[in-house]
Amino acid sequence: MPTAPTSISETEALTTRSSAVLASLDRASVLHPSTNIHDFATGQVPSTVVDTATGVRIRDTQGHELIDAFAGLYCVNIGYGRTEVADAIARQAHKLAYYHTFAGHSTEELIRLSDRLIKMAPVSNGGGAMQRVFYGTSGSDANETNAKLVWYYHNLIGKPKKKRIIARERAYHGNTVMAGSMTGLNFYHNFMDLPVSAILRTGTPHHYWESVPGETEAQFSVRRASELESLILCEDPDTIGAFIGEPVLGTGGLIPPPVGYWKAIQAVLHKYDILLIADEVITGFGRTGRTFGSQLYDIQPDLVTIAKGLTSAYAPLSGVLIGERVYKAMEAGSAEAGVFPHGYTYTGHPISVAAANANLDIVERENLAGNAADVGAYMLAALHEAFDSFPITAEVRGVGLMLAVEFAADPATKRRLNPALKVAYRIAALAREKGLITRAMPQSEAIGFAPPLVLTRSDADQIVEIASSATRQVIDELSREGSLS
Repeated sequence: MPTAPTSISETEALTTRSSAVLASLDRASVLHPSTNIHDFATGQVPSTVVDTATGVRIRDTQGHELIDAFAGLYCVNIGYGRTEVADAIARQAHKLAYYHTFAGHSTEELIRLSDRLIKMAPVSNGGGAMQRVFYGTSGSDANETNAKLVWYYHNLIGKPKKKRIIARERAYHGNTVMAGSMTGLNFYHNFMDLPVSAILRTGTPHHYWESVPGETEAQFSVRRASELESLILCEDPDTIGAFIGEPVLGTGGLIPPPVGYWKAIQAVLHKYDILLIADEVITGFGRTGRTFGSQLYDIQPDLVTIAKGLTSAYAPLSGVLIGERVYKAMEAGSAEAGVFPHGYTYTGHPISVAAANANLDIVERENLAGNAADVGAYMLAALHEAFDSFPITAEVRGVGLMLAVEFAADPATKRRLNPALKVAYRIAALAREKGLITRAMPQSEAIGFAPPLVLTRSDADQIVEIASSATRQVIDELSREGSLS
């Protein structure tokens, strides 16, 4: 029979061995997303086995503590370790762990959540309320549902050609077939036969990189709307069913929209009777400083994608909020179409919806949207103070707790950094060594921050200090190498 360790050093040794065993098993059994398969399998990419977490910090099995300035994947809005949600999950599991929602079956938690979401949702196209909620388990499958609803709606109203969906460059809408095709980052398409032909692409709303010299944000927004209209006319408005966009670009760079952008875009969509899908997977439930990003930017969507902050990732749950004109067509068309032909085994899963209700209780009780607005503005100002003087800082930007710093070789002339230098990646890697999880944003030279909405000003100060220290060190290394000249 094994004996217990007799000292702290022996305990640490056992912990280290246990961690090493887990890492080895991990490499031999798990296929990780967004990870180089060969490099991970051969040990060139580290295996981080996360063990515990509290507030805005996580700890791995080796005892390292890290400030998680990315809230997992933009999702742990209420912070880690909230026992209220764990207790709600346990109560529901003991009472009723599962039943399906097909053929009119429901549960009390599901009914209460749905009523709650309808009441807190942004107004739909035309000024009416959202009408119904359909549930899945991820933002990706919710956007798959959106695509099917666009097709279903237009079939029901007698416009069977109106099926293609316009998405934007640098958008992120998921990783499944249709959602991955809506995503405008090539990284997610390579070797996957994506995007499919039903998706069209229009320009990203990033004024810094995409504007022409002397063009104001408002002028840039008008131009982007004009380009969208030209695309619609070129492709035939009778074939365009929907436009999808995040109120604030997320994985594409944490980019708030330029002045007047959403007003100009919506005017074009109304003109050609094109549905608007607001992808609020990241921006929903307080991250922008409002309950929904659509409310901040006066967006009136037909369909709204929700996930992440819906449960703060304590359990998998996503949804689609269905607006008035789409739902009315679905209800009226059911006499001909019959049973709604869509759904998942885990649609409205009782444990997940119990987690959502407990999570939203915290979001509302602690006014986390208000905290995101307050601490987010404080952190944005701190980022400006720390980064504006760096020779490679091109843009410090953000809204609420969606923040980023973009780098360029020459910010004044907008000369880009050599991609081979991997500047943002080096900064993020060094910040991690210093105890901070930030993110090098895909296909750009920017580092991003999307911490839990419980972030304090003290936490924000620590994040900015570590991130700026790492950046200063990388700049010094690049200068010694002569890489910035």
